[in-house]
Amino acid sequence: YAAAGDTPLKSMTIAVARRGIDFVAANARRRGAPCFEVAYHGGGEPTANWQVMTESLAYARQKAREFGLEVKATAATNGVLRDDQIDWILGHLDGASVAFDGLPEVHDKHRLTALGGGSSHRVMHTLERFDQASFPYGLRVTVTADQIERLPESIEFLCARFAPQRIQAEPAFQLGRWREAPSAETAGFLAAFRAAQQCAARRGREIFYSAARLGTLTNHFCGATQDLFALSPDGNVSGCYEVFSEDDPWARTFFYGGADTAHPGYRFEMPVLNHLRRQTVERREFCRGCFARWNCAGDCYHKSLHLDGDREFGGSDRCTITRELTKDQILAHIAAAGGMFWHEPPSDRPAATAGKEIPL
Repeated sequence: YAAAGDTPLKSMTIAVARRGIDFVAANARRRGAPCFEVAYHGGGEPTANWQVMTESLAYARQKAREFGLEVKATAATNGVLRDDQIDWILGHLDGASVAFDGLPEVHDKHRLTALGGGSSHRVMHTLERFDQASFPYGLRVTVTADQIERLPESIEFLCARFAPQRIQAEPAFQLGRWREAPSAETAGFLAAFRAAQQCAARRGREIFYSAARLGTLTNHFCGATQDLFALSPDGNVSGCYEVFSEDDPWARTFFYGGADTAHPGYRFEMPVLNHLRRQTVERREFCRGCFARWNCAGDCYHKSLHLDGDREFGGSDRCTITRELTKDQILAHIAAAGGMFWHEPPSDRPAATAGKEIPL
């Protein structure tokens, strides 16, 4: 709902993709890493630029062989795919995230094809093909204000019909073409999410919400504060998948590099990169007294900028959802431990644990 905004999308060239792959592959070899990752994500549907997508992955695998490395390749897709594209994904990717909002009539309410028709039947065909091949994928369910009440039905439908490894449900954020829509970050969403969790549990499944993650202790919400290397179609480097265009209002905050015209690599603007690195939860005054701070890690920096601008983060309706769902997880662990208490290591953990998942 917010990926494309109102900005016309550009297509990446194979030359831009190859330069980026050269850089990350060389960086992985220099650091002694066993592999590097290529993720096709952000800025619209990656399969729309099919030739560059397929050629770039072939190039990445060639480069990996030269360096004695492995490649992990994933994609985020709307799932409206041809059978030959599905065949390629099954044979070449290690996993995918598919945007599908549940019941066909719910999905078709907002996710239309270029001709104005519903896309749910195409997405379901893709998921059926994935399931037949035991291909690992997750589902991203975006919940709009007008469809909140149907979230439990949607989760029941998804769990009964398909076999995703993960199901993520999030309220639609008011960005891009959805910025004037009614908020879905409400008490109604929280109630519907809890009911949906019960539906999923009856099917032996779980659904999750990105900022409520009790099993993870970290001061980083995502890769934006951890040197994420995301290429725009023009070949510049962003720290955020959601900020994929140089025309984005927050491009100057997230774009920290570009191609070096004198050398094969990139030039980096360290003040911009260091600013992103500093956006960790211990630097957010608003979060200081929150019991969920080391799990949520301050939530999405990009979204907070849209809410507060350059001002100090002042919280959002997502904070309420995060606290309530994290509290639910704590109570579930207490119940599983016999209903008396549940012990978790102290929240003020040393810096060495930042970004690492701590098994419960």
